[in-house]
Amino acid sequence: MIESYIESGKIASRIREDASKMIKDGALAIDIVEYVESEILKSGAQIAFPCNLSINEVAAHYTSPAGDKTVIHAGDMVKLDLGAMIDGYIADTAVTIIADGNIDERYTQDEINLHEEIVEASAAGLEAAIATARAGVEISKIGAAVHEAISEYKLNPIFNLMGHSLEQNNLHAGISIPNYDNHDNYVLEEGQAVAIEPFATNGEGYINDAPGHYIFSYMANKPFRMKSTQRVLKYIQQNHRYVPFSGRWITDEFGERKGAIALKQLSDAMAVYPYAPLREKEGCFVSQKEHTLIIEKEGCTVTTI
Repeated sequence: MIESYIESGKIASRIREDASKMIKDGALAIDIVEYVESEILKSGAQIAFPCNLSINEVAAHYTSPAGDKTVIHAGDMVKLDLGAMIDGYIADTAVTIIADGNIDERYTQDEINLHEEIVEASAAGLEAAIATARAGVEISKIGAAVHEAISEYKLNPIFNLMGHSLEQNNLHAGISIPNYDNHDNYVLEEGQAVAIEPFATNGEGYINDAPGHYIFSYMANKPFRMKSTQRVLKYIQQNHRYVPFSGRWITDEFGERKGAIALKQLSDAMAVYPYAPLREKEGCFVSQKEHTLIIEKEGCTVTTI
């Protein structure tokens, strides 16, 4: 088990570093997303969830739909969040990159300085969490360490986004790791795998759903009159039963029109769960940094360093 966590972590880390270099002025989001997903498969791992590429005020849960025309601009804060798994054991990791290129009238130098501070704040929050994590520690203590580190920048964590425990074929295994002291006295145990992901913002620190649904999870088998929808559900059951999947994968497999209709019907019937992109409530900027940890008696092993 530990060996699989370590192996998936090495793969995810390498791909994160390589894909980060693609985040620059003029790059298409879909090119980066598809690069990440194809590299995970080429490495011999499986995709633990669709590659998220969330820009500026969008904190999470955006992945490119088919034909996505989203362009990255110099100075954008781009959150790259990806996951690989070996034998079902998951490495979940994220980084925020300020897109390289010539900054034009889109951002002032003061705004770029702010972006850099927000990115530093989420990184500091993650460092504080790693230094705190060990067997026997209450998860609220990790949250308190994250909040304190981010507050030093006079910024806020995202209070309603959390890290999570990991288990085989289970990305969100029931335990949430807060980014503030929520007074949860759950105690981490030796051998547990957790993904800790501080988000920092210059806003109030809360996210709301944004329009659109691009990521889905299988929920239940349901009957459908349309044979095409039945075929899509069977495909999801066979290929994406345990971890989230991209709507783009479905439209690539079944065609844009049939895939979109099927996903709508499946979502309405709660055969699949549709995830909306998550946007900072005030439209303020958001950064994220994430590593996967294995909890030990006297600390932790970071698998995605």
